[in-house]
Amino acid sequence: MIGICEVSDFPCCLDIEEEDENMQPAALYFSFTRLCCLVLIVIVCGLPVPVMAADPLPLNQVQYWAYQIQKLDTADAVNKLAASRYDMLVVDPTVTTDLDFKAGEMVRKLKESMAYDGVHRKLVIAYIDIGQAEEWRWYWHGHPVFEESGRPCSEIIPEIQTWASWVVACDPDGWAGNYPVAFWDTDWQDIVIHGTALGSDIEGIYFDSMLDEVIQDGFDGVYLDWVEGWEMTEIQNRAMLEGKDAGVEMLKFIRAIKAYGRSFNPSFIVIQQNSSELINEVGAPQLQGSVDAIAQEGVWWDGDAIDDEWDNENGFDQPSGNEDYYLPRLRKYKDAGFPVFVCEYAVVQASDTYRKAKNEGFVAYATRRPLSRLTGTPPFPASVVMSPVLMLLDNK
Repeated sequence: MIGICEVSDFPCCLDIEEEDENMQPAALYFSFTRLCCLVLIVIVCGLPVPVMAADPLPLNQVQYWAYQIQKLDTADAVNKLAASRYDMLVVDPTVTTDLDFKAGEMVRKLKESMAYDGVHRKLVIAYIDIGQAEEWRWYWHGHPVFEESGRPCSEIIPEIQTWASWVVACDPDGWAGNYPVAFWDTDWQDIVIHGTALGSDIEGIYFDSMLDEVIQDGFDGVYLDWVEGWEMTEIQNRAMLEGKDAGVEMLKFIRAIKAYGRSFNPSFIVIQQNSSELINEVGAPQLQGSVDAIAQEGVWWDGDAIDDEWDNENGFDQPSGNEDYYLPRLRKYKDAGFPVFVCEYAVVQASDTYRKAKNEGFVAYATRRPLSRLTGTPPFPASVVMSPVLMLLDNK
């Protein structure tokens, strides 16, 4: 084996097997010398380091992933994500009340950073909530907000329904300002997918739907929150009143999302978060081609609905009590060929999370409920030593 780096737990992308019959020792020496000379010339002359085009890591090869959907616009947040060695990042497009945040610039920076192997770039996936409406999003613009009002849900919902008939209830987990929706409603699907009624006329925002935002900003795909909306009693009741099967409607909705994304990007990725019961409701063959992976929260460890208190001890290390429910369903996804990601709200129990997930063949991320920064308990060593050449190429 010939190579320029020998680092434990980090593969050297420049290693070349001696058994390669097409590469003679002299040729190997010449190629290696030429590469070193190029790097020295760049350093001495002060030229910009040439950018090597990197393909994203395939989804089924992701070993490490991270998830941050708050405080992306704070100082150095995006730089920290770019400097991390995760294979896949799930982040919020962040078009909320902060209309100045440039999500496209964030995506470009993250897509220029390397995955753990130092060869591929990171996958950058957009978090979007398809089963709940959120007061701080662009589509709520110009309407009353109730997140901090303290008013009972019985008063709030009828008032919202005067302009948004697709809102059904308040969030059952206590997240204020979140409202489960009748996701099959054409007006809601217009907000998520088609963009014919809202969007481009709101204070210079340049997209017409959630998916338009994601596609125009260059994300590799979407991470769909609140797929489990179809399971909620109030949603089920609304669906039956309208002659709908909620589970089937969710599948149709996801398919439409996938088709729209693929019409712009043939490699567009769709990851469903939660609702592992969907595979029992519609069957694995129906899900194949509709979703590319599943991510499940709180299989073993959970935390309370804490919005922005990173150090609140109630936001992590609470036994979920759902292991016996989730595992049989997640194993069905895995057996059907879907990558399975788990997000565990664990700190002291982080090592337990990673061990159990590895035993199941899942890819785990252990963090805290606010999801407002990278975890302090990553699944790999805190720092990764890189070869000098990779460091040069990665410090663009």
